[in-house]
Amino acid sequence: MLRRRSPAHSLRKRARFLALRDAPNWSVPAALVAGARRPVPDGQPSGPARVGFTVTKKLGNAVVRNRIRRRLREAVRLLGEDALRDGFDYVLIARTAALKQPFDALTVDLASAVDQINSGRARRAGERHPRRKGGGRAPAQRGSPSVARPTRP
Repeated sequence: MLRRRSPAHSLRKRARFLALRDAPNWSVPAALVAGARRPVPDGQPSGPARVGFTVTKKLGNAVVRNRIRRRLREAVRLLGEDALRDGFDYVLIARTAALKQPFDALTVDLASAVDQINSGRARRAGERHPRRKGGGRAPAQRGSPSVARPTRP
């Protein structure tokens, strides 16, 4: 039987959310997942992984936000304790797809995002994609000098 995560294993303080703002992150349709090792004083155990959820008012009213939060919380619970590394903090910043995406796809996406963070393949906020050169924009985007624009008569 799967156990429910205790409130002690969740992030509550704003300072810790802000500390993870520049942490390595991975984006999936349902959420942006950021995670990093939590700083621990010498000689103290790191403890179990902690997870925090951010669901902004842009996503809807309180009923919608709570439903998204419940879905994300359940998906993290189903990941199991082995997917989340001890001594790490994770923050999930919800997107609209967290409500509309089928639950099976949501759990698969979150599992892959957590795996990317745990393996070290996730990038820090603001880092450029390693295969792109220049400003990080694809050449076919609007406003790029390589794209011919139609002239107005």
